Amino acid sequence: MLGLIGIIVTLVMVFGGYLAAGGNIMIIAKALPFELAMICGASVGAFLLSNDKHTVKTTLSDIKMVFKGRDKQKEDYTDLLNCLYEIFKTARVSPLSIENHIENPYQSDIFKKYPSVLSDKFAINMICDNMRMIGMNVDDVDQVQTLLEAELAAKREETMHSAHALHVMADGLPAIGIVAAVLGVIKTMGSIDQPPTVLGGMIGGALVGTFLGVFLSYCLVGPMSEKLSTILDQDHQYYELIKNVFIGYLNKHQPITCVEMARKKVPEDFRPEFNQMEEVLKSLKTG
Repeated sequence: MLGLIGIIVTLVMVFGGYLAAGGNIMIIAKALPFELAMICGASVGAFLLSNDKHTVKTTLSDIKMVFKGRDKQKEDYTDLLNCLYEIFKTARVSPLSIENHIENPYQSDIFKKYPSVLSDKFAINMICDNMRMIGMNVDDVDQVQTLLEAELAAKREETMHSAHALHVMADGLPAIGIVAAVLGVIKTMGSIDQPPTVLGGMIGGALVGTFLGVFLSYCLVGPMSEKLSTILDQDHQYYELIKNVFIGYLNKHQPITCVEMARKKVPEDFRPEFNQMEEVLKSLKTG
């Protein structure tokens, strides 16, 4: 919602200010369709040329986050903490029984309780793969931490491709706007024998290309890129939480202690309350 409000405010203030200053909106309106077609068409073409199919699809999907906000919500963090507690509690109490859960997570009674966790393929693979390593007596804290950090770094780099692609597009838009403006000037020079009033309108229309390139870059695509980057970075904390619980467990802490240590590192707006988590974990412990 804030993203949509931001776009509306930008459009109203820019074009409203232009009209209030006595600007002739008809010059912009007449040139806008052609300039917009050239600039947006060239930008989309360059975007397709510089990215692979996966990045293109991911970018189109991730743009929705600019308007709807983060993919991970507070309840998702709560479910993940509860799920990790049950997994590690089961692993400590009954090491043999945990194998069925990590080998068949989609049939696991534990994972089925938490659909938000089960729907995140990367989170499931991260939990199950590293639990298998622990089951194979790979319990060196530094070694596992290094592997977890490498896994998360690769995931983050892949996740940020869409934000990076938008950032590159934003950087190129002013130059593409200049290209459109130059074409407009070339067209004007072909009509140099026209009266000054006609030439003035044609030059004004040509400058619309420069305006659009800068406007789209710094007022729309650039801010969208920055917001998407922030959202993706914040959502990445969801996977950092898994790493923190694993490190606590390998340091021989009790599962409830591991979960509490990880809870404190959850972003404040999405951090479950201590009392809320305590009640839930006690009920799980009793069960």
